[in-house]
Amino acid sequence: MDAKPGERQEEDIPIEGMTCATCVSRVERALSETPGVEHASVNLVTKRASVRFDPERATRDAMTRAIEDAGYQVGAPQRPNEPDHEARDRARDAAIAGALAIPLLVLGMMHVSSAAAMWIELVLATALLAGPGRTFFVLALKAARHATADMNTLVALGAGAAWIYSAANVLVVPHHAHVYFEAAGAIVAFVLLGRFLEARARHRLGDAVRGLVSMQPATARVLRGEKELETIVSALEIGDRIRIRPGERLPADGEVERGAASIDESMLTGESAPVEKITGSRVFGGTLDRDGELVVRVTRLEKDSALARIVKALEDAQGSKAPIARLADRVSGVFVIGVLAIAAVTLATWLALGAGLPIALERFVAVLVIACPCALGLATPAAIAVGTGRGAELGVLVKGGLALETASRVDVVLVDKTGTLTTGKPVVVTADDAVLAIAASAELPSEHPLGVAIVAEARARGIDPKPPESFRAEPGGGVVARVDHHEVRIGTARHLSGVDLRDGAERAESLAKDGQTPVLVARDGVLVSVIGLRDEPAPGAKRAMQRLHEMGIDVAILSGDRSAVVEAVAKDLGVARAIAEVRPEDKARVVKEERARGHVVAMVGDGINDAPALATADVGITVARAADIAAAASDIALVSGSIEALPTALALARATLRTIRQNLFWAFVYNVVGIPIAAGALYPFFGWQLSPVLASAAMSLSSVSVLLNSLRLRRAGRVERSEPPPATGPRR
Repeated sequence: MDAKPGERQEEDIPIEGMTCATCVSRVERALSETPGVEHASVNLVTKRASVRFDPERATRDAMTRAIEDAGYQVGAPQRPNEPDHEARDRARDAAIAGALAIPLLVLGMMHVSSAAAMWIELVLATALLAGPGRTFFVLALKAARHATADMNTLVALGAGAAWIYSAANVLVVPHHAHVYFEAAGAIVAFVLLGRFLEARARHRLGDAVRGLVSMQPATARVLRGEKELETIVSALEIGDRIRIRPGERLPADGEVERGAASIDESMLTGESAPVEKITGSRVFGGTLDRDGELVVRVTRLEKDSALARIVKALEDAQGSKAPIARLADRVSGVFVIGVLAIAAVTLATWLALGAGLPIALERFVAVLVIACPCALGLATPAAIAVGTGRGAELGVLVKGGLALETASRVDVVLVDKTGTLTTGKPVVVTADDAVLAIAASAELPSEHPLGVAIVAEARARGIDPKPPESFRAEPGGGVVARVDHHEVRIGTARHLSGVDLRDGAERAESLAKDGQTPVLVARDGVLVSVIGLRDEPAPGAKRAMQRLHEMGIDVAILSGDRSAVVEAVAKDLGVARAIAEVRPEDKARVVKEERARGHVVAMVGDGINDAPALATADVGITVARAADIAAAASDIALVSGSIEALPTALALARATLRTIRQNLFWAFVYNVVGIPIAAGALYPFFGWQLSPVLASAAMSLSSVSVLLNSLRLRRAGRVERSEPPPATGPRR
């Protein structure tokens, strides 16, 4: 679809050839310098660049050229359920490299110095570097042509220097004692093995997306009159009638036209309990029909389904960055150049100390190889990919790294009452039939939950409401209607100004203390009676509030309802603070006041009346069913539609940020400790040296360890009581 003039576009571009954080910085810089590009964010894990640009100034071709000029290639988009070609190719390269490197290592450890053995090593090392190791030299040359350096530069220089020195000894100075073919070969073999393990682990980071996509059936049975035809899901059209039998997954979003069944929606919502569906119920593609036959009318195409929207939101989140990643980005921009300088100084120092070229070369190669910044580049995106994926499995849709990082610091949660902590479906508890008849007629056109409840109760008692002669709703107040030529006013005391409410004030207060919402009914300016309605707490709401308290989070209920009603609900749920009689437009003010006190605030609501407060909070969290995710203007959406997922969301955010910090810590510590050891700084004191072979193994394992640590988040989701939120402001 063409963009409107002045409208910005966003596009994801798959990129091939990136191997470390330096590559990420180079591509981001190249895209950011392209005219018309306003923002570019590159993710090493997902191998994607997310670009926001002005379509009148920037084109896809221009961005492609910028990426290619930086030394990389634009790849073809890969669907989540396609085979993992990257892991397959890397497995092949690692296997060939291993087959050539093992005999090299055996000969090297045997210290065989015969001419025949050296020639065998030369042949094996040359085949290894020219075969599977060729990619490092090709990519290093591309980087050099762009006056830059990256991980491939370090590997190519390290392995290349060891090979050139050793080959010169064999070809020019026969029977020389010092050859390092095993180091050259092992460096390439270990790095290729590490890349294969990375690819395997990285593929697992996308398990959540692939799991969702795999839930969508490939075909559907469409009813054409009395005939049943099988067709591919992508060919379905809105209005098609499809049949689903027990044990099958639904192929599309729709509305039940005939039948009844229990539907397992856990793949969308994280809720294990099946949902009963009858005629008129909405159903979603990918969910599982447990026990009944349904005929469903298609209401959404495949690309617009709830499943497709969740998959797209999840992919966007996994490709996003957290603010904490800026540190790694800044370091990676100068890291490789710094390593090259340290390696050169190491070589010169050992030569100056008279250690000889062989020892100096060993230290030079070890420094180059151990310092590859792969782990640094993977530290943040890997954890975000797993954390957001795990959230989707638990019915928590987190919309990016920024939301995850901010949610991890939340120490105050403001929760809307109606529809969030309660079911949102009030029922009449206290009312006599005569008053109910008057109120139901006045409320008949109303769409407000209280009005709907009054009409429903009247009909349940056999009362048939008469349509009012006139009707006017006053938001936040009540309704004014004309029934049987009488003016009927229903609502709050403020709405019934001018009416003598003394007779009803005590009754209203009594109902409110009992947790009922009092609705005053007046006819022709005279108070008739008070109707009491109760909105029952949502299932799991009390447990959710208890879990937040255990996490050390301060919770307050924020509602426009009467103080007595809100306080009754707060007492029932175990919440210490209740802020009542707050209009929707004033909720944002309460959020600002909390933030001004130094707190990190999450606002939780249903996304309708709470939109200003959701936007004002540090983290906006909506409680929304899967079908409403596209409209949920929030940072986090609880797709299950249950407040019970709120503590899970915040616990997952804390676990993810903790994992990111662990990854960054070990990535930095690894280089801070490893580089001096590789340079030989400890040799004069303890006689410790790190061979290039061990350096290459350590470098590969560092990247894999970061990925494996991130994958631990796949078991996250439980509240950890031992870790209180970080202090961000004065506590009350």
